[in-house]
Amino acid sequence: LRVEPCPLCIFQRIGVAAIGVAFLVAALHAPSGRGAAMSYGVLITIASLATVGVAARHLYIQWLPDGAVPACGASLDYLYKVFPIVDVIRKVLTGSGECHKVTWTLLGLSMPGWVAIAAAALGAWGWRVSLQPARRR
Repeated sequence: LRVEPCPLCIFQRIGVAAIGVAFLVAALHAPSGRGAAMSYGVLITIASLATVGVAARHLYIQWLPDGAVPACGASLDYLYKVFPIVDVIRKVLTGSGECHKVTWTLLGLSMPGWVAIAAAALGAWGWRVSLQPARRR
């Protein structure tokens, strides 16, 4: 099954990648001080909350009735070429018709639902680890 990601899916992938990079940098740095550990915890939490927010917006668009769904828009590649990045982000977060289609589910939950759960769990874990004393990390 080859599923083409919609713009909101792509933003969720970027968010998950950002969470992964933050975890990787924190693990490689292995901070011993409380301040550095807290800064990584804050960074992971911000990336996680942003990802959960995009996934929640995607779930909202998927739950809209068929008549209330915005029309399909231009591709993300085209938007990047034509508009400034702030406008691209604004347009993508408003969603479009291709974001309404549910093409994959697991246990009755679509992909953005699983992304929201995973991002929230990773954010909570990153925050919890950052609060632990250095010898327990």
